[in-house]
Order: sequence, then structure tokens, then C-alpha cells
Amino acid sequence: MEALAVRLSQLDSQAEGAIRVVMFYDTLMRRRVDLPALARASAGLAECVAGIRLHEAGQVTRFAPDGGRATAPAPPASTVTPISLDDEEIGAVWLERPGPPGPLDELLLDRLAIAAASVVERYGPARTTMADPALVELVISQDAEEAARTRALRLLGFAPGSPIVVAAVVSPVPLDRVARLVCAAGLVKAAALGDVGVLLAASVDVARFPAGSRAGVGRSWREARTALRFTTTGEPVIRYDDLGALALLAEIPPETARANADVAALALVDSDDLKTLDAYCATGSLRGAADVLHLHHSSVARRLAQLGGVLGVDLTEPGGRTRVKIALTMRRLLDDERGRAHPAGQVRVGEVAMRQASRTMTARHTSSTAARTR
Repeated sequence: MEALAVRLSQLDSQAEGAIRVVMFYDTLMRRRVDLPALARASAGLAECVAGIRLHEAGQVTRFAPDGGRATAPAPPASTVTPISLDDEEIGAVWLERPGPPGPLDELLLDRLAIAAASVVERYGPARTTMADPALVELVISQDAEEAARTRALRLLGFAPGSPIVVAAVVSPVPLDRVARLVCAAGLVKAAALGDVGVLLAASVDVARFPAGSRAGVGRSWREARTALRFTTTGEPVIRYDDLGALALLAEIPPETARANADVAALALVDSDDLKTLDAYCATGSLRGAADVLHLHHSSVARRLAQLGGVLGVDLTEPGGRTRVKIALTMRRLLDDERGRAHPAGQVRVGEVAMRQASRTMTARHTSSTAARTR
């Protein structure tokens, strides 16, 4: 590297400066310095205040170019770069340079961000929300041995024997943001498995899921996936325990459900009429359904009378409403592509995932052992 820097200096002084910045941070990383030392060294190199912030801990470190801590209120940063770990933004680094940014400021902050991420990962444990999918899959798999599951939980940061809540999530909001919203206090780990996100946490605040999200919450992946299949626009978040006996409907074989006369009859009903049935069964009254559908209750009554004839069910009777409500639920379970694509409880750790999880656990064990011996 020294020889390369000398050769580049003969061609381009800025290229030489860039190489020297890279070498500067390579040296710091080899010396395994901590975050304050990184900020102090960066401030000296940049000849202005340098700062490091970690989002989760709320930790801010600022040093002046003279090597002392910067105590004056921070002015607007001249240049900012995010710190990323496992594809998740965990903090930021910046320079407080009076005047325009220097020609090497961007490179300096890129290298500082990489070095800061390395420090967090080494000494953390890394407080990222997104986790290794292989470890998460190992935790939720029905086929994993208990010893392997326990070890995976420990590597994810969960104490042995601590209760874990599992959430299956489909959301337009990035999974790490969802996790931080619903698990604001305590450890939470997340990973995307196919089209569904997985959250592992000590507790989940179901009231804090962002708009547009659907989620099922349980004590196992099977329970969480089952609860997710029952979610609707009107009830987007469901706890498995709240399903009670309704959870048994998810165990009915699809061919048996499709052969049922009430379920089959719903195939003759268009989407608007299905919404009418859904609103009526959910509210239990004409006026309640009319409020949901923004219609007059007499219009809803006429629709229901027609639908009762099509379905062969008296919808004015409690028994008729119960039959239709069960049929609507079964139709939803059958039509739910998430359920068909990735049935609840059927996650199995494949050979590739098992090998990846094994490599992850071995690497982290080696790193931990080396850290203890230093």
C-alpha cells in the first residue's frame, strides 16, 4: 500500500490523499480502537469537529481537532454519512466544518462509518434489529433440535429460557421500522422469510403496528402464521390466543372446506355483496352494516334478502349469520395466498440455511472466544 501511495502521488495529489485516508482508517481498525478514539482521530485528520451517533443507544460522541471533547452546541453538519450494519442504518457520522466540505470529506466519512460499524459489531453486541435469516429460521423451525434453537436464540441476544413472542408481518413499511415501533422497549430481532416478515421479541404492542400492515402474533411461528391468515382490513392485527375455537378452522383440509355447500355458494357472490355480508356478520345489525358500508339501512336489508335467497340461508336468524360468518372465514383462509404459499407451521430449515446458520454460530463463537482471550 505504501508503494502504491508513492506511485499515485507522482500522478495525482488527490489520489495520494485518498489512499492515505484509507490507510489511516485501516490502521485504526487493526488497532481495534473504540468509538471515542475513532472520533478523536477523525477530528484530527479532518481538522474540524467530528461526530458519531448510534440511534438505538442515543449515544453521541463529538471531538474537536485538538483532541478534546466538543462541548459547544453542534452547528449544522457540513457532511453526514449513515453507519450501516447488516443492511440497517444504526447511526451516523459527520463533520462540522465551517465553510464548504473538503475534497476528501466524503471519503473520510465513508471510511469512518465502516470503522464505526466494525467497532459496534465487535464490542456491541451489535444492536441491529435485522438479524441473520438463517438464525431466525432456526429459531422458528418445528424441525430444529432444541439445543440448536437455544444456541441460535443466545446468538440473537435472548437470554436462555426467556419467553419469546413471535409475530408474522406483512407491511408496506420496512420491517426494521415496524419492529422498532411495536417493540419500543426491549430486544427485538427481525428477518424477512419469503413474503412475510418475522419478529422475535419479549413482547409486542399490537396497537402500534403502522397503517396498512397485517400481523399475527403468537407464542410460536405456527401460531403467528395462523393468526395472520385470519386478518382482514377491518381487523388487521390478531393475537392467536384471541382466536379461541376459530383457530380450529385453519386445521380443516382445503378440499373438505371447498366441498362444503355454504363455502361453495359464496363463489356465486360478487365482491360488493361479499363486503355486505362481511359487514353484517361483523356488526350483527342492519344499521351497523349500513354505517360501515355508508348506505341506508333499507338498502342493506334489500341486499341481504337477495343474498339469503342465493345462499339458501335465513340471514335474519342468528344461526344463519353464524353459518355465513364461518363460510366467509373459510373462504378467506382458502383465498389467502400467504397461507397457500407458506403454510403456517411448515417452515423447515433447508440444508443451505442449516449450513449458513452453522457457519454463523461457529464464526461468532470463535470471535467471542478471541475477545475473551485478549
